Amino acid sequence: MTPAPSAYHQRVAQEKRALIVQAATALFLELGYDRASLARVAESAGVSKATLFKQFPTKAALFDAIVIDSWAENDVADVPPAGDLAAGLTVLGRRYATLLSQPEMTDLFRIVIAELPRFPELARAHFSRGKLPYFESVRIYLSTEHDAGAADIADPEMAATQFLGMISNYLLWPSLVLPDWTVTPDRTTAVVDEAVRTMVARYRTGAGRSGP
Repeated sequence: MTPAPSAYHQRVAQEKRALIVQAATALFLELGYDRASLARVAESAGVSKATLFKQFPTKAALFDAIVIDSWAENDVADVPPAGDLAAGLTVLGRRYATLLSQPEMTDLFRIVIAELPRFPELARAHFSRGKLPYFESVRIYLSTEHDAGAADIADPEMAATQFLGMISNYLLWPSLVLPDWTVTPDRTTAVVDEAVRTMVARYRTGAGRSGP
């Protein structure tokens, strides 16, 4: 029986994985997905080709890792309890803002947009493994608020789109075309708070608790 890897070997493997993902992201941006070979990624990351292929046997698997790492702060199982629409949306909105504010997230969107005409599967992978799970966590939360009577949300899918759109339209999309676009932490908090107030004004019922 093969012995389990030690904590040291696990840490080394995780460190090499991080180096590979970082190098791949930079090369996909610089050269394009098609021209950035796995051999070149290994060279840029400072690891052997054998080490890279052991963790990522295909370029698609490597791109999946970039997506997973970019959305890693999201715990889709950690949905706020129903009963206080403002509090729950604040938790979800701040979590989303943290995700979108990562430089890695901007890089990921740029790769997907640039390669969409030739590699639409990258966009599908990004959506299914990254954006969709987060979107679903918000939709499910809004459905529970509706079922609990704290909000009147007949179309949770539309409501989730509205809420996340208010945040991403300020924090993410300008950064894709404006290299010098920056948002301060205070401004980020204000963006989320205003999105929450808008949602509460539109959807909260008298059964919901008071809030923003």
